[in-house]
Amino acid sequence: MTSQTLWRSFGLLQRASTRSFINTGSGRRALSSQSRIPDFAFAFDIDGVLLRSSKPIPGAAKSLALLQEQNIPFLLLTNGGGKHETERVAEISEKLQVPLAPEAIVQSHSPFAELVRGPDELSALENKCVLVVGGEGERCRKVAQQYGFKNVVTPGDIFMANPTIWPFKSFQNYYKDITKPLPNPKDPNDPSRGLKIDAIFVFNDPRDWALDAQIITDVLLSSEGVIGTISEKNGRTDLPNRGFQQDGQPHLYFSNPDLWWAAAYHLPRLGQGGFREALEGIWAAVTGGPSKGVELKKTVIGKPHQGTYEFAEIQLLRNRSRLLGSNIPPLKNVYMIGDNPESDICGANSYRSPHGSKWHSILVRTGVYNGGEPTWTPTTIADDVQKAVEWGLETSKWRG
Repeated sequence: MTSQTLWRSFGLLQRASTRSFINTGSGRRALSSQSRIPDFAFAFDIDGVLLRSSKPIPGAAKSLALLQEQNIPFLLLTNGGGKHETERVAEISEKLQVPLAPEAIVQSHSPFAELVRGPDELSALENKCVLVVGGEGERCRKVAQQYGFKNVVTPGDIFMANPTIWPFKSFQNYYKDITKPLPNPKDPNDPSRGLKIDAIFVFNDPRDWALDAQIITDVLLSSEGVIGTISEKNGRTDLPNRGFQQDGQPHLYFSNPDLWWAAAYHLPRLGQGGFREALEGIWAAVTGGPSKGVELKKTVIGKPHQGTYEFAEIQLLRNRSRLLGSNIPPLKNVYMIGDNPESDICGANSYRSPHGSKWHSILVRTGVYNGGEPTWTPTTIADDVQKAVEWGLETSKWRG
């Protein structure tokens, strides 16, 4: 099953218009009858495009303010996360000194909110136990709870409840202040009555790769997701995937495929994609991997995946209707401005809109991309976001 098909099976794309985790109270600017209605919009990556290590990139604030002034819709589309959308957009607004509404951003893990209730009672995760991995402190736990997940645990919770699960104590002091008691502590006399995990979400870049990889591997090797158990089906040659992940184990979700991202250091740093590659290497070593016909079954969202772009476009169309009204011409062109050829450019180039718009990729030189032939060829390359916006406006023959 492809990731897009899986997301459709949970009703992600059909239910995107009823998302509950974002406030929807932004007002429309008044448009005169003579006002031109733009048939285009912009989508911006954040890190390396608008900000670099939390510092505004020259021209970023001016570009967003210009689009707001001229009633041109835009969306911030990032593979970043780790905070709730309301918190993240408030921080960006303060740094850029440009007022932004919460519905102006889609983060990597934003679609996870759609899995709280799902399309039916059986697939809903609202009251089931979900393992949330990654992020700073317990921020991602809080984000998951704000999305509506009512039973959230972290690898740190599991470690502090049973420190022997991981023999190295480097992060023990870190976990003391951010962990919670397990809802169903392990029964030392009967591991089968231990905590049952119903889904695994990697919300953001993991900080403690070692513990996180151990806990995820334990759960994927377990019987029905119960921590401390081991499935008897593992390794069976008469079952699909040699019996691995064939015994009711929870599904594994990654929110961000980026191998690299632009941080304060002058060279790109490993992101959540690096953790995923490491985990897949461990899984292959444990199970025999592709050489034995075993894969790590998972869903990866975020740019460049089709489902994430569909989710973002629905939000962009909704924002456009709020801004310009409902009786307006269709959206024809979207200019995606990004710094990462593997996510921003690949995603925009590959995206096939079900709504009829055409996406154009603009690669800027202020982040991950530092020159040479990019792995994915953009529609154009610009020095920075201001030049990129100017190119989009000129291409659309916009004269504000």
